[in-house]
Amino acid sequence: MRKPLVAAFFALVIAGAGVAPAVAAPAATSGHAPASAPAARTSGTPSSAARSSAAHAPAVKAPAVQAVTYAGTVALSNCSGSVIRMPGSADSDPALVLSNGHCLETGFPDPGEVIVGQTSTRSFTLLNSAGTGVATLRANKVAYSTMTDTDITIYQLTRTYAQIRSSYGISALTLSDAHPTAGTAIKVVSGYWKRTYSCNVDGFVYRLKEGGWTWKDSVRYTSACNTIGGTSGSPVIDNATGKVVAVNNTGNEDGGRCTVNNPCEVDASGNVTVRQGINYAEETYQIVPCFGAGNQLDLNATGCVLPKP
Repeated sequence: MRKPLVAAFFALVIAGAGVAPAVAAPAATSGHAPASAPAARTSGTPSSAARSSAAHAPAVKAPAVQAVTYAGTVALSNCSGSVIRMPGSADSDPALVLSNGHCLETGFPDPGEVIVGQTSTRSFTLLNSAGTGVATLRANKVAYSTMTDTDITIYQLTRTYAQIRSSYGISALTLSDAHPTAGTAIKVVSGYWKRTYSCNVDGFVYRLKEGGWTWKDSVRYTSACNTIGGTSGSPVIDNATGKVVAVNNTGNEDGGRCTVNNPCEVDASGNVTVRQGINYAEETYQIVPCFGAGNQLDLNATGCVLPKP
């Protein structure tokens, strides 16, 4: 789990601002696709028809890349997070903050435990695009928290999206309602450390087991996202869409097998794989169907598969 660690702090001091600490990475995994073979060459000169077709072919534009900044991210006392909205949220809805279940101020939820509607007065430092704290936001309740199947805490704030944008010029990050795709270029944006990690989605883990907790269909990063303590709860943002596709939560630090801070991958046949130095996130698309009008949680809504109390 990626809560702050003394070792992580000293790694930053030694490495210097903006430089990631060295983390051992395993050899390339089967999740990497081989490079495409070069196109076969043909001899001779292209025909006039081919030249004409090429001349009149419409230009193909590369997908636009959204600028990913710190705007909308937050720093917690022990973790990272972000102000989020659903695709259908209204500006007048109470804003939500997303972090990890293991970042909950009252302690880790037990395996099988789901917390709904718990009173909270937790504060969050809202960051602007440059990573500067511009406001303190406050929760009035824990809308949802669990470490079962996923690792999320969602706080409801005392302010609406419109109030936050009017006061600070900062909009919430939107959750994607689609399952992420392997190979997608992503950024993990930590409000706690004010650091951004860039890598790709390497693949998906049938079950990710850490201590007594098990998470389903977790995102595995390529090795460039060598996240550290304090990055827990950071939004994982799709570079192309600017939407949140996952929430950063853990990594295998010491090569241990299925222990705390050393999660292991378990496939559908029960085979266990340990990838020391590789880090993970939990998908967020399944949150979207569980929040309806007014950003109110409805665990019985159509399509909602989040665990229930």
